Amino acid sequence: MIPLNAPNLVTLSRIILIPLLIGLYYLPDAWMPEHNRNVAATAVFIFAGITDWLDGYLARRLNQMSAFGAFLDPVADKFLVTAALLVLVHLGRLHAFIALVIIGREIAISALREWMAKVGQAKSVAVAFIGKLKTVSQMVAIPLLLFHDQLLGLDCFWLGTILINVAAVLTVASMLYYLRKALPYAAVRD
Repeated sequence: MIPLNAPNLVTLSRIILIPLLIGLYYLPDAWMPEHNRNVAATAVFIFAGITDWLDGYLARRLNQMSAFGAFLDPVADKFLVTAALLVLVHLGRLHAFIALVIIGREIAISALREWMAKVGQAKSVAVAFIGKLKTVSQMVAIPLLLFHDQLLGLDCFWLGTILINVAAVLTVASMLYYLRKALPYAAVRD
């Protein structure tokens, strides 16, 4: 049975927001002009990002941490980022190679963490500072790329492109960091 406590419901709401984020770009222009779609998609993504902080806060504050929540939270994050990256590729605002690097790293590190847990070394590949930098960079870049317009004289597309490229470099660097941490355990025999 899924523990439907407040933190898990907040996390599930993040997953439910994903079809809304994608669906905004399939609305006819007569229903919602491009600028309004961009603003709405940016707002949805930012709100979803806030739920990422909120579910963790609620879990700690209400002492409602669960194994299911620990599993679901990073899955929801990866779904959200993947969906946003795919939308950006579809819109021509992000090169597919950058999206592939970021998504591929997420899959590889998830598999690495699962394997490290099986060999009893999950803490060896716990989230590191470089991984947090990568996350911050992409979580700022994505709404800027979704907004895709000027904001207070700032070219959001230009800044978002710079930050997503920084995120891609940090993605590769963090993947190499985690792989290096796991390497000593690759030689361990069953």
